[in-house]
Amino acid sequence: MAPRDPLVSALKVCLLNLQCDYGQTVTDSNPHVTSCCQLLELLLRKGLQQPVLSLVPRDYWQCFEQLLRQDTCDRLCTVAWAVEQTKACRKLLSAQGRGRYLLRLALSRKLLPQFVTHLLHTPRVLEWYSPAFSILRNEEFLEPFMSLLLVLSHMEFDLDMENCSFLDESWLLPVCETYEVVPCRQVGMVLSYLSGRVFLLDLISGSQAHVDKFICRGDVIDEINGTSLRNSKNGQAGVVLSRLKGCPLSIRVVRWRARDGTVYRPLIQMLRTLRIENPWLQVGPAPSDQRTSPPTQCLKEGRIVYIVQFLGAKNIGMFGTKEVLQHAISHVLQENLPSKVITPLPRLRPLTTVLPNHLNTNTHPLSFVPQEVLLDLQETHLTCTESSSKLMLCEYHYPDISCVGRYTKPDYTILGFCVVNRPPETPTTRFSCVVLKAASIKECEEIVCRTATGFKHTEWSV
Repeated sequence: MAPRDPLVSALKVCLLNLQCDYGQTVTDSNPHVTSCCQLLELLLRKGLQQPVLSLVPRDYWQCFEQLLRQDTCDRLCTVAWAVEQTKACRKLLSAQGRGRYLLRLALSRKLLPQFVTHLLHTPRVLEWYSPAFSILRNEEFLEPFMSLLLVLSHMEFDLDMENCSFLDESWLLPVCETYEVVPCRQVGMVLSYLSGRVFLLDLISGSQAHVDKFICRGDVIDEINGTSLRNSKNGQAGVVLSRLKGCPLSIRVVRWRARDGTVYRPLIQMLRTLRIENPWLQVGPAPSDQRTSPPTQCLKEGRIVYIVQFLGAKNIGMFGTKEVLQHAISHVLQENLPSKVITPLPRLRPLTTVLPNHLNTNTHPLSFVPQEVLLDLQETHLTCTESSSKLMLCEYHYPDISCVGRYTKPDYTILGFCVVNRPPETPTTRFSCVVLKAASIKECEEIVCRTATGFKHTEWSV
């Protein structure tokens, strides 16, 4: 029986597990991706000899980096391109991190066989490996290893290459999400710098970040508008934000909570140190709290979206102030009893209103039934979308909302808001009232507060 290397055998088992979902793209959510990368790293490190007179330890990254300096590797080939892209990544500080990034990039680009082939045809680099221990210099083990690499090159990998800030420390990837912020007067984040990381200590009450409830204490600011904050010095995030004042912000956030709900392991010691320096600090809450079924909220592109019931909308005349809101809500509720026909949503300008056929009384006069919709309170406007069909029912910009409030009787979970309705055929300004029902009194208050502060935090420029 031919001898077998345990690492090669383990890699073969890992590939069989990856192939269980045949034909599907392999992403970071696959539980076998990390194991596959760890085995590839062990195989490339096995038998790698350390230099005698150098204080810098040698890793497989230096082997691939040396390929660019040899005549066997064209500067314009895909292998050279991958090495150069890895060197250009500012989130990586160590040879271990760069090697891990390169392995993930090679899986995504189907380049692993080419990398190893170039290494095998570069004697000055291959001699760094021990003939007695290395897989790459053992013909009996090399052939099955190359066969497994060819199998990997025929699989589709779609890995998040931006999620690489912790590859220096661990193969375990954190939860990364992007927080989009419109130009605002104050983002409202209190930051702390520790070990080259930018941690969120607290949120200023009433600020944009506090209202959005997207980022939590203990999360790490990874980058702002593409500028990496890895290995940041004190105040560097503030410098970046001041340079982008008046511009939309795209903030990439690394969650302190891992996918399994526990604290992300590479952050445990840093969070402990942060607590020692700031005894009042309490990390959390989790980005998405677990709720009893049925759910009342969901996440859409990193934002909290409320699951509410649409109870109707009606033209209320020339007045849309808070004094008429309670009467307008009562009028909409009385108009839209189960025996009545739903009033179609008004056509607004410059707002967008799209109604499906079954909500248009001009074509299909059906009895009104309260409808479950997704209420998305974005930075400049709010939208209502059907839960089942994902069809947008309406879209209202905050400056066109004249007032918003909770219904005082008899159901405190009902809320309404008045919006400007400017029909093209008449210059007279009229208003319409839209009525929704939240899942609880607390969520009703949250929706009212977030809608009311929408215009306050939005800056319009010409």
